[in-house]
Amino acid sequence: MQTLSKGIFLFLILLTNACCHGQSADEKRPLVLIKTDFGAMKIALYNETPKHRDNFLKLAKAGYFDGVLFHRVIKEFMIQGGDPDTRNAQPGQKLGDGGPGYEIENEINPSLLHKKGALAAARQGDDINPEKKSSGSQFYIVQGVVFPSNNLQELEKEGTQRLAQSIMRQLSRENNDSLNLYRQANNKIAFDKLATALQTLAIAKAKEKPFKLSDEQRALYTTVGGTPHLDGNYTVFGEVIEGLAVLDSIAAQRTGPADRPLRDIKMEVKVVKE
Repeated sequence: MQTLSKGIFLFLILLTNACCHGQSADEKRPLVLIKTDFGAMKIALYNETPKHRDNFLKLAKAGYFDGVLFHRVIKEFMIQGGDPDTRNAQPGQKLGDGGPGYEIENEINPSLLHKKGALAAARQGDDINPEKKSSGSQFYIVQGVVFPSNNLQELEKEGTQRLAQSIMRQLSRENNDSLNLYRQANNKIAFDKLATALQTLAIAKAKEKPFKLSDEQRALYTTVGGTPHLDGNYTVFGEVIEGLAVLDSIAAQRTGPADRPLRDIKMEVKVVKE
């Protein structure tokens, strides 16, 4: 049996690794195409969020999104779709509650930010969804705005306030029995005293570790733009790599009640590459 010298053997290993790992992360990412009357957006799905990636691919391949509307549009914020009940929806119909009947465990990653073009999962609020589980199908694409650098301090202040509110909700859940007892006994003094104490504690805890933007966030939101206040609260699982002008066109549409576009904006989602 022929043998290889140690040097040649190591060279072949390095060559093999170069062949197998030469692709960039972008080239390895699955791609989907969201087609609309305004054009198409090509989206790369993040491998760092495998549950959301695989679920989106599964639904797209099944035609789940085809004919579904972007039912909620807020200029300089985001466009939202993925509710199957929006297919053939009637004017004035309440939208935004539909889905496949399951949620997805959150895959919130601090390195995946809400920059312009970010694809993220919609979800129910913290009051009924403290684990921040994602909707099984509803998603949004960030438009956002570019922030002046002198505005970042205000953003951090608002982030700390939201943190205090989140802590307050958690403390309220932990003390729910006592709050309900005082409420049922119509003991307003005891109820207000406990509520005030919890609020004071929440503010103190938030100030201990105030919200701070990272250097990456500062650079990103003052150049590309986005919605930084959503970071850490929703799962970002992809990004638009072609078609940001389509996003801007959709976001610019006139809307009516519940931020529903006056003109129905249907989508068709196809898998380009898995």
